[in-house]
Amino acid sequence: MGLRLWNLIRRDAATLGGMTGILFEGGSGGREAGAAEWVTAHCDGGSRGNPGPAGYGAVVEDGRGQVLARLSDFLGVQTNNYAEYSGLLAVLKWALEHGKTRLKVVSDSELMVKQMKGQYKVASPGLRPLWEQAMALSRKLDGFQMSHTLRGGNKEADKLANDAMDRGMGKNRDQGIKGPGDQGTSGGSGGVRADAYARPPKPGAPAGNAPKQPRQVIEGYVKDGVVHLLEGELPDGIFVKVVRE
Repeated sequence: MGLRLWNLIRRDAATLGGMTGILFEGGSGGREAGAAEWVTAHCDGGSRGNPGPAGYGAVVEDGRGQVLARLSDFLGVQTNNYAEYSGLLAVLKWALEHGKTRLKVVSDSELMVKQMKGQYKVASPGLRPLWEQAMALSRKLDGFQMSHTLRGGNKEADKLANDAMDRGMGKNRDQGIKGPGDQGTSGGSGGVRADAYARPPKPGAPAGNAPKQPRQVIEGYVKDGVVHLLEGELPDGIFVKVVRE
């Protein structure tokens, strides 16, 4: 009886080991999985105006915490969620181009993380092509993970995204800041000036007075008494009207 129990334990242990190998090795034929084989990318995207001048930033590190790349780019006038997905696509492309087949992505966009995990649907027609591209690229990797962090856990990526927006809006052109193409980033806008993206005032509007913004409809849902937006974000200090459907 004791021998039979021992054989069962050995068989279960062998099965568990095989499952672990598949999970972390990706069918690599028995290589040992180490922390250094995984790379971690903190990515962030933002838009000033949503939609407005937008950019993304990302920091890629190896398993020992050594920085492998810093990516950032100006995107022109886009939404915040478009910028978030652009950052994700940038790190996915970088990983595949540099032979990094195991990638962990950390983002402060809860919407994007849950959409990539299949927990939220991608209802926006503007985001769906980006989501489909991200899913297709992630499937080419041997290992892919995504996790959510608060904005404080993404400080350097957030700074790179804001630097990209500053470059695109021309804020740093007199300080000798290099454009996106000079910093090892994926592409670049060449330092487009802010007035190329400024919204013209309405005809007849008094000089110096900002035109009244049109009413905007943003969908969301309520959880634990808090409204969570499905797309976009709202700046602090504005008044909103919630209509129940």
